[in-house]
Amino acid sequence: MATPQLERRTVTRLFSRLRKAEGQADPLPLYADLRTGGDAIPAPWGGVLVTSFRLCSQILADSSWGVPTADWRAGRPNQRWRSDSSTDMGRMLPMLDPPRHTAVRRSVAPMFNRSTLQGMTASIERTATELVDAFLDAAHRGTADYVSMVSDELPIRTVGAWLELDPGDFGRLRELTHIQSSTQELFPTPSQLADADTATRELRDYFWRLVLDRRENPGADPVSHWLATWDRTGGDPDASNATVHALAFFVLLASMETTTHLLSSVMRLLLEHPEHFELLRAHPDAIPGTVEEALRFDPPIHMISRIAPGDVELGGVPVRQGEMVQLMIGAAHHDETEHPDPERFDPARKTNLLSFGRGIHHCLGASLARLEARAVLSALAGRVRATGFQHSAVWAPRVVLRRMTSLRVTATHTS
Repeated sequence: MATPQLERRTVTRLFSRLRKAEGQADPLPLYADLRTGGDAIPAPWGGVLVTSFRLCSQILADSSWGVPTADWRAGRPNQRWRSDSSTDMGRMLPMLDPPRHTAVRRSVAPMFNRSTLQGMTASIERTATELVDAFLDAAHRGTADYVSMVSDELPIRTVGAWLELDPGDFGRLRELTHIQSSTQELFPTPSQLADADTATRELRDYFWRLVLDRRENPGADPVSHWLATWDRTGGDPDASNATVHALAFFVLLASMETTTHLLSSVMRLLLEHPEHFELLRAHPDAIPGTVEEALRFDPPIHMISRIAPGDVELGGVPVRQGEMVQLMIGAAHHDETEHPDPERFDPARKTNLLSFGRGIHHCLGASLARLEARAVLSALAGRVRATGFQHSAVWAPRVVLRRMTSLRVTATHTS
């Protein structure tokens, strides 16, 4: 028997609730309601929503499915897709189709290899320990905001040091990336879109200055390396500059928003499941599994967009060529056909993740994000002596990119 389709107004209401405080704090019941409509659901605003793990995984792994490129966005009637911030997103690596995607990814991949990560590990671990120490000291004296003291700090310090940016710029860059990310949301308001456009222009100017400076004063940093790589392809310097500008811009955006959420999410889940905090103290080897389960339970990106390569059918729902399909990763990770008892946070489970995508668009920075999360948990496991915490979280009203704006923590007493 076919699964009955959810009514348009029901889907609209569920997404409205997802953006509210209660839905942000716990979207899982709303995702369960969405999944009652079947593997695929017509979206009230156009296109199709996919909620099953099987279909999401299948589409992500299939290189024939496109992404919302700059050209695709330019052809949309809605200004939301043709804004400055959206247009710039359409030029970045995750929004490129082959063969352009293949060439750009090949040029940048060596900078994310094992050797590079090994060279960054000691610095990341030192910074994580420093930040966690300051946070726990503050939490024992009163109340400390984990997001501002740890989650927001470690990613910008990591990527900033790697790109050799001026540390004096870190605060403003962090602020601008949070504002700019509104353009990636499903329903940005006109004011959010205007703010995102303004932030995009400032970031665009910043990275143009960076690229031009590294061309005049090359070093051993990634931007200088990318410029040399693209110059060797025989292209003119202006074309190389444009490609490297988009890469540097993207690296900042990607490393900030996704890693910030991962660090916040894993801490919140441990505070809500203190028995696992105690496990990490006794068994630090459980740290990698804890990070993986956090990535499953509440991934940084809850929705990934793809463009249909032709007229197809998904879960009984017709999709036209060029139409957008939105993969509900947050819902798919709680599909019980893939993860039994999905609402249970279990660091010992064997996870199958879509958090960083699949196929040709699998996130190059996945290993770096995991490295930062493991460094933070290692620091926490070595320092936490509190037998109780109180905490409260505040969320940004998002559907696509999860963001906790505050996680205030107080140590109630110590052992």
